Amino acid sequence: MEKIRAIKGIPTQIKNADLVAQRHRQIVDAAVQLFIEQGFHKTTTRQIARAAGFSIGSLYEYIASKEDILYLVCDAIHAEVERGVSQAMNRASGGHNPLAEVIREYFLVCNRMSDHILLIYQETQSLPPRWRKKVLENEVRITGIFMEVLARLISSGDLPHISERSMELVAHNISVLGHMWTFRRWFLARHYSVEDYIELQTEFILGNV
Repeated sequence: MEKIRAIKGIPTQIKNADLVAQRHRQIVDAAVQLFIEQGFHKTTTRQIARAAGFSIGSLYEYIASKEDILYLVCDAIHAEVERGVSQAMNRASGGHNPLAEVIREYFLVCNRMSDHILLIYQETQSLPPRWRKKVLENEVRITGIFMEVLARLISSGDLPHISERSMELVAHNISVLGHMWTFRRWFLARHYSVEDYIELQTEFILGNV
């Protein structure tokens, strides 16, 4: 994952925001694989500290709890998904269908980060309410990118006009279909390549807007 920012609301004893962001990145990189392999509850902060190259005391200078680390992991995963989709939207031009380009990039990100996305769904309930709310807001923000592409295509006449309610539902469908590759890959990957999945689902989505 690329550089992450310091997260507002995560307690820290360090005043240097750049250093906090750097250390949070180290913590995320150490924790994410442990969470995927062992689960959130079986992973200890001592294991995370060791994997990050910190003492347990140093770790707690940058976070207050293991739940803070889980939120940092979820936020970093969402940031990478959002970055990939936003970059696809910026690239889509000329003869390319921006919606198809964004769907493709999003599904490829979901494929690449299947374990990470599954982690969010499995462990979000372990977060305290304020962090759980933030995770859900991040999901809605990514869906908003699909809304933006749909609105742009409708405005340009490249898609037929649909109501805002319908457009919102289409955007959520795209989001969920990307996640379906994560949840059902145990079956889907035996019958479809990711390219097959992208092509068929894109045809399905474009045929219904």
